[in-house]
Amino acid sequence: MDKLSEGYNIVGLSQGNMVGRGVVEFCDGGPPVKNFISLAGPHAGTASIPFCGSGLICILEDCLVKLEIYRSSFQENLAPASYIKIPTEIDDYLQGCSFLPKLNNERVNDRNSTYKKRFASLQNLVLIMFEHDRVLVPKETSLFGYFPDGSWSTVLPAQETKLYTEDWIGLKTLDEAGKVKFINVSGGHLHISTSDAKKYIVPYLEDEVSIQLTITNPYYIWLSSIWDFMKESVGLAAG
Repeated sequence: MDKLSEGYNIVGLSQGNMVGRGVVEFCDGGPPVKNFISLAGPHAGTASIPFCGSGLICILEDCLVKLEIYRSSFQENLAPASYIKIPTEIDDYLQGCSFLPKLNNERVNDRNSTYKKRFASLQNLVLIMFEHDRVLVPKETSLFGYFPDGSWSTVLPAQETKLYTEDWIGLKTLDEAGKVKFINVSGGHLHISTSDAKKYIVPYLEDEVSIQLTITNPYYIWLSSIWDFMKESVGLAAG
């Protein structure tokens, strides 16, 4: 930790952004995080399992997730379940989702000013959305955009969400200070070109001690974990 005592940077990939933000907001006494560079992070949540096609298994998985995702059995066994946010099930989400409501300071009676202070202390927050992202629903969650509570009809930009306007985690504070970069790049989930990486990521890492938080093949880990859980639930697991 001595090497990080003067501060360090985080590069978060997909689900890794949830871990990175947890480090920023929840950890006491650690070295400061300077720049947070986020690629395809589900910051405002995701409303469905990653796109896997129109087959029967995918349809069943999606239906099961939407019906049962806030049960403790899902929350305790599937990491991505902790940031699923169904816009028409907000009460269940706030009560049953184990991680994202805390991370985003969404529970009215449980808001923590320390989380906001720590997040707002970043020198730069770089949010990168992929235009053809079919893993995150909606893709704008990478920029803190999301569906309004109670509706699937449209996607609000970050600046029109309550998280921003009421400044639950300090995002508005950072933005008004010119410290947030909202960036769109072409490509699918995490498919960033070398030129875009050099343009949008490298400048924040030069001459700095950095740490990269990654999750390997998040799409396949997600589907595999759901399928394994389903098999166990209906008694199909081996042994």
